[in-house]
Amino acid sequence: MAKVTLDDADIRILSIVQEDACLSIAGIAEKANMSHNACWRRVKRLEETGVISRRVTLLDAGKLGLDMTVFVSIRAAEHSDEWLGKLTSAVRDIPEVVEFYRMTGDVDYLLKLRVESISAYDSVYRRLIKAVRLTDVSSAFSMEEIKCTTALPLVKATTG
Repeated sequence: MAKVTLDDADIRILSIVQEDACLSIAGIAEKANMSHNACWRRVKRLEETGVISRRVTLLDAGKLGLDMTVFVSIRAAEHSDEWLGKLTSAVRDIPEVVEFYRMTGDVDYLLKLRVESISAYDSVYRRLIKAVRLTDVSSAFSMEEIKCTTALPLVKATTG
């Protein structure tokens, strides 16, 4: 995946849309201090190059009753492509899993879940162990969310 070189105007646009993707092109252009047409062209280029991959609405998990954040560490029973395919398929079918990573070190995979209760977590756990054979599953429940952002750091993004 090729890195895209960004200039200061691109960084301004990205900083703005990371905070409010609902703004119109005119609104973005005004905040970025540029013309409507120049802003539109840049946004289109950022979309075409995949820098802007999609626009979403962020929901408040607590207001939806999904107050528990659970980090699940998984140690694999095996490391075959077939096994990984089964795990990946199972995880994609579990909506409570909001993030899924393959790791280095003692843990093979890390999942982040948003659930409403311990019993909701247990239901996810049972689905996982039913789908694939696992060596070890360890869970940690977040006591407090201190920082959570979807905004990426753009400070070093201008260096090519």
